[in-house]
Amino acid sequence: MSVIVPLRAALGVVALCVACAASEVRAEDASPWQRDAHSAVRLLAGSRSGTVLLGGVAIQLQPGWKTYWRTPGDSGVPPRFDFSKSDNVEAVTVLWPAPMKFDDGAGGTALGYKQQVVLPLRIVAKNVDKPVTLRANISYAVCEKLCIPVEAHAELAFASVASTEDGTLSDALNTVPKPANVGDPNPLTIRDIKREGKSNVLVDVTAPEAKEVSLFVEGPTPDWALPVPRLVEQSQPGVKRFAFELDGLPPGASPEGAALKLTLVGGDRAYEFNVSLN
Repeated sequence: MSVIVPLRAALGVVALCVACAASEVRAEDASPWQRDAHSAVRLLAGSRSGTVLLGGVAIQLQPGWKTYWRTPGDSGVPPRFDFSKSDNVEAVTVLWPAPMKFDDGAGGTALGYKQQVVLPLRIVAKNVDKPVTLRANISYAVCEKLCIPVEAHAELAFASVASTEDGTLSDALNTVPKPANVGDPNPLTIRDIKREGKSNVLVDVTAPEAKEVSLFVEGPTPDWALPVPRLVEQSQPGVKRFAFELDGLPPGASPEGAALKLTLVGGDRAYEFNVSLN
């Protein structure tokens, strides 16, 4: 017996099948969410083009919960990533969006993210002609009043077609601080760094347009635990002065000539300065 299907119904079935196929393609651009009670994490894949690929680690946080930047501030645990089990991957570089400051609950200042964040990944393939599968063991902490460690595993293959996550990854890249030099003619910049005595460092920042400006400092190695710079005065309109003590150095380390990384955040702009401490 023949069954006649009305044209409109047939078109509806075709549209549904196309939508299902598109959904399957979209699903391949991101790994499934790995969830715990207070957060979720997954991998994102950008379009594959050439040897260097763009990916991302997306983290979602429940309201009131936070996670940390690569340098957590006065307290906290920075995220750690292990990509060693990946296929056809030579190297992975994690790029860090500019962090925000928040109270760590113990009278100090922590640095990190609330709500959600995407950490872009710059992935170098060993062989451009072979498939790439990224496998990540991810260790991070989520904190409200107390901190809870989280361990997650995610896996994602990179296709050779355009990715629906390209826009998300591009937006995330725009939140990563841009390289800059002291004295650059940007609307937001560091114009001077100087020592005051043996243990105090002063940093003058030009920020005529930004109402809220933050400055973060990192030492040459992760075991340097320098304090979060504090805003001490505004010497003239459009100029803000920050100060920090050369405290938290590892045993035997000298600040003379140390390579410091300064991250300056104001409004929707963020810059990263690599300087040598005189």
